[in-house]
Formats: sequence, C-alpha cells, structure tokens
Amino acid sequence: MGGRLSFGFPLGFLALAAFAPLIAAYFLRRRQKPRQVSALFLWRSPSQRAQAGPRLERFSREASLALELLAIGVAALFLADLRCGKDVPQKHLVVVVDGGLSLSAKGVADQVRAAVAKLAKDEGASALTLIESGVKPSVLAGPQLNTARALALLEAWRPSQPSHDVSAALLMARELSSVRGGRIWFFTDGPLPEGLVLPPEVRVQSVATAAENVAFLTAQRHDSGGVAAVTVRVANFTKSRRKIPVTFSAAPSEQVQTVELDPGTSAVVRVGLKTAATIRVSVPDDALSEDSAIELLAAPTPPLSVGALEGVDSGALKRFFAIAPGLVTTPPHALLFGPPGSKAQVTLGATPGLKSFVGPFFTQKGDPLLDDVELAGVVWTAGTNPPGRPLVTAGEAVLIAEEEDGTLHLNLDLPRSNIQRTTAWPVLLGNLVQRARLRAPGLPRRHLMLGEDVPVVTEGGAKWSLKGPDGRDRPVLGAGPVLLPALPTPGRWALLKDGKELDALVVLPLDPRESDLRTRGPFLHEATADAGTLTTGLSRPRPLWPIALLLLLLLADFWLTAREGRPVVAR
Repeated sequence: MGGRLSFGFPLGFLALAAFAPLIAAYFLRRRQKPRQVSALFLWRSPSQRAQAGPRLERFSREASLALELLAIGVAALFLADLRCGKDVPQKHLVVVVDGGLSLSAKGVADQVRAAVAKLAKDEGASALTLIESGVKPSVLAGPQLNTARALALLEAWRPSQPSHDVSAALLMARELSSVRGGRIWFFTDGPLPEGLVLPPEVRVQSVATAAENVAFLTAQRHDSGGVAAVTVRVANFTKSRRKIPVTFSAAPSEQVQTVELDPGTSAVVRVGLKTAATIRVSVPDDALSEDSAIELLAAPTPPLSVGALEGVDSGALKRFFAIAPGLVTTPPHALLFGPPGSKAQVTLGATPGLKSFVGPFFTQKGDPLLDDVELAGVVWTAGTNPPGRPLVTAGEAVLIAEEEDGTLHLNLDLPRSNIQRTTAWPVLLGNLVQRARLRAPGLPRRHLMLGEDVPVVTEGGAKWSLKGPDGRDRPVLGAGPVLLPALPTPGRWALLKDGKELDALVVLPLDPRESDLRTRGPFLHEATADAGTLTTGLSRPRPLWPIALLLLLLLADFWLTAREGRPVVAR
C-alpha cells in the first residue's frame, strides 16, 4: 500500500455526524405498549421497558452499538473516497506549449520548460499531459504520464512549426482533460492574435521578451548548364537601418552580397555559382538562428527521354526536342508521341472529316497543361472527335482530350494548321514535358517552406518512405502522384525506394510571421472559469471493499439483534 492515504471527497466525512443520534437512541428509553405473557421465565432475558414516558438509562447492547458505529464509519470512508498506496488519485495537469518556430529563439524554449516544471511542482501534479500546438497538434507526453517522465520528454522538444491557429491544440487539450472543464495552461512567447476566442478554462502565459532579428523569408535554386542560380529574400526585423552581408558558400567558392535595409523592409538577392554541390546561404547570427542560415540542394532539370512513332509529322516535334533543355531521345521513352489509334502517351494527328477553326476556342480552366497557352490567331485543323474528357473545344469539335489513364489526344493536323508557327506550340509542348517530369518517380520539388504539403511520385511494386533529419522512416502510401501532409521538422528529407535513397528535399525553416520577434513579450491571460477543483484526480472508480465491509457489519448486527431477542421455549 506504500503507507499513502488520500481522500478524494473529504465532505463524505459529514456522515460521521450520524454517531450522535445513534448513541442518543441507545441511551433513550421510550414508553412502549404493554405486552401480556403467560410467564416471565419463557424469556431468556426480560426486556427493559419504560413505564412512563421517555427517560435515559444505561444501555445493555454494547456489541450491537459497536457494530453500528463501525458501519457508519465505513460508510463515511466510502463517501470520502478513501484510497491507499497506488490507488491514491493523481493530480493531473494538461499543458499546451506553442510549437511555433519563434519559440526556438535563444533561451525561449528553456524558459517554457522551466515554467512547466515550476507549474507541476507548485500544483503538486503527479501526472502531466503535454500537447504541442501546430498545423497538426501533437501529444508530446501522455496522456496522463508520470510528471518526471513527461518533463524528461519535454527536454527533447524543439519547436519548429509555421505560424498556425492554436484552437485545434486547445480543443485537443479539453478532450484529454481528466474532468470536464479542467484547467488548461498554455505557454507561448507573445500576445495572441486578435479575434482568437479562448475557452474559459484556458490560462495563457508568455515567457519571452521582444528581440531583433534578421531573417531569410524565401529561397530558391535552379541549376542549368553547371551554374546554380540562387534567389533569396532577406528581411530586417530590427529597429534600425542595417547593412546585412549575405554569404553564399559552396566549397571551395564563396560570394558575399551586402544589402542595406530599413526596419521592417526586405530585399531580393540573386547570385550565380558554378557548382553542383549544396549551397549554404547565411546572414549574421542573431536571436533566431534557424532563419539565419539555410542549405539549398542541387536542383537541376531532370533528363527526360522523348520520342515519336512512325506516322507522326515529327518535324515540328524534333525542332522542339533540339532546343528544349533536359530532353534526350534514347529509349525507353518517358514521353512518346504517336498517330491516332497508337498506344503512345500522346497521340498527334487528325482522322478524316477535317475542318479548320480560327476560334473562338474554349479551354478547361485550371488545367496545368494549358497554362499560358494563347490560341488567339491560331488556325487549328481537326478531324473526328477523340475519346476522353475535353480540354480544348471549338464549337462541337474537341481539339484536345484526355482519357482516364492519362492518354492525351491532340486532334490536330499540323500541315494544315499554323499553331507550330506561334508561341502556343512550344508552350503547349513545354507543359507536356513538365507533366511527364512530374509523373516520374521522385520528388518534383527540392525545396519546401514550413507547412507546405509534399508532392511525391511513386510507382507500384516497391516500398517507399521518407527519412527525416531524426533518422526515422515515415512510410509513403499510394502509387502515382501523392500529396503528403506537411513534414513536421525542417531539414533534409530523403525519399527511399526499397531502403535506397532515390531523391531528397529540404524543408526550409522560413516563415515571415515567425521571424518577426519585435511583437513578442510578456503576456498573461487568466482563465475566466472558476478554478475551484477543476484540476482533480485521475478518473478511477471508487474501491468497493468499504461497501463489502459495510454489508458484513450490517449482517452481523442483524444476526446479533435477532439472537438477543429470541424467546426461550420451556420444556
């Protein structure tokens, strides 16, 4: 039992007040109706009766009184919810910590850890539930985990979420509270956004102070011809005008560009480096180190094999293949053009019943295949309508259609049309090439911002996963183009196919709203609900042994009373 006792409902001891009337009843004699008997010797012991009115006298049923007093005592212990040893209820605290990247500023996360530890000590909590707010809130420790273990898990906490709404985390905290309306503590680093409605049981405390910060807001890299074109945007979140050196380094070369920014302004910096290695871009370290240095992976245009089957007017195609970057003609072909009726990914040509159109042309809005394709001034000669979903039409004629399996039909007779002599032709073919690249297994994008969904392309018959900076593998389910939820931590993520790295991307720890630390500082919002006993013991059923003991005492008292009043029969 451990020698520990606890009472979950001390008001249950009010039942002990029944001692007084019970004892008084044993001392009080009341007048009873006379009962006629043939002989007194038939009774084992004569009943003592008052002959005139109530009066006090010494009672003679001490054993029965003792049993009934014990029964009242046991009933009071049950009502008071007596618990021993491991059954002693634990005081449970539910704490939400802000997972925003801004809490990674120097010293802030440590202050949150210290505040949570102090709260647990002051409240005498023996169980903690720790929740991190974020785009998708998560449980850091718990539910209802031992306080020491929960605080140990909090030591490994590294806030790295983009700016987000904390309402979902607070709702999760309410659901994980041990009692309805239980007090919830929320620790953050500054005032809450305007318009945020807090539940009445939530107490908010900020542990940070305002700070100055110079940060990257966006970053891009594109490789072509052995040259890496890097573009970054730098912001000055300080109170004074600053000259900021921006360093681009890729062993063994390095470039430094300096920009001068007024408070609250930003500027774009572009450089070109002849390298295929990872490039590190940095500004002088300050309050928030995470947004002061980033790494950009090589992002060359992936090669794509294209080809054309016999029966296709390939002159205009070959001219495009010769000038478009990253295209090769060696088989196997990832993008194959063929005549109508072939099994190529793209059919090009028109069947008999030709008719020329000069507009108006109607396009399927939002389809990436038609981005920036301007058909004004185009003469388009088409034949019989192809199967599939219409993408471009002219009256009742379907000029471009797509089937469910992705096969694309260009209902176009090139010799009788002039589209190949307009800007629409290379743009349309460029969109086709881009679509084919996006359908190739791998990662279509190499650099993502915090909170961005992750596009991945997989193929059947293999096991796919993403390996994060923490070394853990996260499975990728589905075949073909898959859009995964935002990755939880910044850094390099590798795409594995059957355990081998196929591609990689970097999640950049950049978010303008998290990098501006000028608005951070002390903040306190007290819960509007009455504290009372909102933070209570864990939900456990009351022990049943007092009920069993109570019934046993009542049965013993009944047997003893019946035995003392049993008449003796003369023989």
